[in-house]
Amino acid sequence: MSFDLPLAGTRPATVSDHAVEGARVRCWTYPAAGRPKSTILMVHGFRGDRHGLARIVDALPGHTLVVPDLPGFGESSPFPALPHSTASYGLVLGALRRDLDLPGDTVLLGHSFGSIVASHYLAAHPGDFARLVLVNPISEPALEGPKAVLSKLAAGYYALARALPERPGLAVLRSRLVADAMSAVMSKTRDPGVRAYVFDQHRRYFGGFSNRRMLAEAFNASIGGHVGQVAPAIGAPTLLIAGELDEIGSVASQESLAALFPDATLRVIPGVGHLVHYETPAEAAALVEDFLA
Repeated sequence: MSFDLPLAGTRPATVSDHAVEGARVRCWTYPAAGRPKSTILMVHGFRGDRHGLARIVDALPGHTLVVPDLPGFGESSPFPALPHSTASYGLVLGALRRDLDLPGDTVLLGHSFGSIVASHYLAAHPGDFARLVLVNPISEPALEGPKAVLSKLAAGYYALARALPERPGLAVLRSRLVADAMSAVMSKTRDPGVRAYVFDQHRRYFGGFSNRRMLAEAFNASIGGHVGQVAPAIGAPTLLIAGELDEIGSVASQESLAALFPDATLRVIPGVGHLVHYETPAEAAALVEDFLA
């Protein structure tokens, strides 16, 4: 597919590998241009990897950014024994914090499912990160409310893929038709270049998972948790960046979520849904800059 929008992720990085409970976690560290304003550890969403955050990475050149592929996704191997749960993924954040000797004022950022991982980790380890940024946070239970039907359909899709023999099951999970349908439903932009970029990214990376078992476990974690479960326990200053048209977390639910935090600021980007990281990265980065300043 050809499109005018240049591919993101051209910023130079240092690549490191980390052993976490038997998994090899690959991590990219993007040094700041000049003296860093801050260090930010970024956590991608479900069925994504570091590429999903590349446009936000490019939009924050003044910060040192640390972006791992979570176990089982991208270039990281799955956990051999642990379930691929919110708590298990949280172990990656603690390991990177120690291995990379991240500064005490490091900021933790999570997108979508990454918002669950990041918030649950910080609630369990207060003080490990100085601030929290959640982009398209999962603001309410997936199996309740107006989006319950979509969540149940998704659960049926993953159950079918798990029940089929290996080869057809993987074909269902890596179907280009499914990736394109997801792109069409979730994309809100009218810019043809950005829209083509969204389709291209999902086609490239939606199928980048290790095996069906870990994907099913990660999916169950993604629909079984939400940020509101732990928000009252997070004392760090928190920024919530929501999309006005996000089907997964309405503005009303984001307002309710923000009220649960002791210290949270909600900012809503108009005209975008759950793909803030693809469609409005510059706007999201500007909100992060304001928050950290």
